[in-house]
Amino acid sequence: MQLDRVITVVGAHAEGEVGRVITGGVLPPKGKTMFERMQNLERDGAWLRNMLLFDPRGSVNAAVNLITPPCRDDADIGMIVMESDYFVPMSGSNLICTVTVALEAGMIPMIEPQTIVRVDTPAGLVEVVAECRNGKCKRITFRNIPSFVMHRDAIIEVPDLGTLRVDVAYGGMIYCIVDADDLNLTLDRTEARLLVELGEKIKAAAANQLPSVHPENPQIHTINQVEFAGPLQVVDGVKTSKNAVVVSPGRLDRCPCGTGTSARMALLHARGDLEVGEPFHHLSILDTVFDCKILETGTAGPIPAVTPQVSGRAWLTGVSHYGVDPEDPFPEGYRLSDTWFA
Repeated sequence: MQLDRVITVVGAHAEGEVGRVITGGVLPPKGKTMFERMQNLERDGAWLRNMLLFDPRGSVNAAVNLITPPCRDDADIGMIVMESDYFVPMSGSNLICTVTVALEAGMIPMIEPQTIVRVDTPAGLVEVVAECRNGKCKRITFRNIPSFVMHRDAIIEVPDLGTLRVDVAYGGMIYCIVDADDLNLTLDRTEARLLVELGEKIKAAAANQLPSVHPENPQIHTINQVEFAGPLQVVDGVKTSKNAVVVSPGRLDRCPCGTGTSARMALLHARGDLEVGEPFHHLSILDTVFDCKILETGTAGPIPAVTPQVSGRAWLTGVSHYGVDPEDPFPEGYRLSDTWFA
C-alpha cells in the first residue's frame, strides 16, 4: 500500500455511541494546557478530524479521540475529543471509550479489580475508576467536572414551532434542554429523524437568543447541543428518565450522553428533583443506561454547581489503519447533506 499519514485507530462504542480512539501515528499538539492543545489542533490540525470523520473514511455517526501525554502532573493521560462539527471540552461517552481502549490496548497498565485513571481534558481533570476483570475493562465510572444551570425556564422563539420554554445547563458542553412532553415527543426510535430536525432548529434559535458563557473560561460559550428530556419517573425504586441529544450537524447521540446527563442532573438538582447521593438512571433512545448520582455541591465561579458521577460501559469493535493515497482527490474527505444534514 502507498498511503501517506497512516494513523492507527481502535474502534469502540459506549452504550451504543461510536467513539474511535487514535493509538498511533499522530504527535500531540502544542499547548501548556489541554484546552490550548485542543484549540491548536482545531486551528492547525483540523485535517485530522476531517480525514477520520468525513466521508469516505469516516461517518457522521462517530467521534474520534486523541490520547496525548497530560499537561497536568496529577493526570495519567490527556484526551482531545473531535466531533463532526466541534472540538469539544469534554464528552462522557468518548471518555468511556478512550479509557477502555487505553486499558485494553495496554497503553495504561491494567490493575484488577480496579484501575484509577486521571484524565486531563480541556474541561478539567476527570477522575475515572475502571472495573477490570480477566484483562477486560467491564465498566467506567467517572467524576465529572462541575456542572451547572445557566438559564432556567427561558422563553425562545423557534421558526415553525413558535414560543418554547427551555433550560440551558453545562456539563462539559452547553446544552439547551427541552421537555419532550412540551412537543408531544415520546423519544421512541421511530422519532429519530424528527428529533434531529427539531433539535437543530431549536439549537440555532437558543444559541442566538440565550447568550451562555462559562463563568471560569469565557472561551467556552454558545449552546452547541439540544437535549430532549423525557419525564422523570421512579422505576424499581430509582429515579429514571429517558433523553435524546442532537449532535450537529444532525444526528442523535446513541448513548445516554455523559455531559448531557451531567447537565440534566444539575437542572434536576436546581429544581429540587434530585438530591446529593440519590441514584439516577438516564436512558438513551436505544434504552441503554448510565448509572448516575450527584457526589457533592459547589460552585463554578459565582454559580451554584454539582459534581456528577456517571457510570457506563464500552466495547471494542476493531482496529483500523487509515491513510491517504497520494492521488486521492479527497485527502480530507467530504460531506454531503443526504447524511451530513445541513
